[in-house]
Amino acid sequence: MQSVQVYKNLAWLNGLPPVEAESVFCECCGSREWARGMTAGRPFAMLENLFESADRIWWSLTSADHLEAFAAHPKIGSKQAAKKQQARSAVWSEGEQSQVDSAAANVLDKLTEANRLYEEKFGFIFIVCATGKSADEMLAIAQARLGNSKQTEMRIAADEQRKITAIRLNKLLER
Repeated sequence: MQSVQVYKNLAWLNGLPPVEAESVFCECCGSREWARGMTAGRPFAMLENLFESADRIWWSLTSADHLEAFAAHPKIGSKQAAKKQQARSAVWSEGEQSQVDSAAANVLDKLTEANRLYEEKFGFIFIVCATGKSADEMLAIAQARLGNSKQTEMRIAADEQRKITAIRLNKLLER
């Protein structure tokens, strides 16, 4: 029964006026260029087409488009939505980072410091697909990634964003 609803939601997404579709896609990924590409790529006959298009369009974008998407996320452990974040996206971020809520104060302090060092080194916030990860796991990932070059880190962060986008597309269709 759930797959019937998912396909009804896919039909809804396919049928949205372009401006509304672009806004909905921006909730899944903060890159306006990605959202425009997804809007233009409709209709999606099958779920696989949606996800294949999402990945293809994502990897065709510039670094500036990727940075725009990163900027639409709150920092890991932050209780504040990102400045460029839409309402549904903020709710999703809160759920994705929910395991941070139970972290010890010293872990949160270390995570705050790792976020600061990361942004200082790379020029953008630490992006990780937080779903299912504890604060300790995300702290370890942030600390490990601080040793990367900016070029390597851009690729890793872009892939993490791709994972987040896929999860959010699923949430959108399962609503």
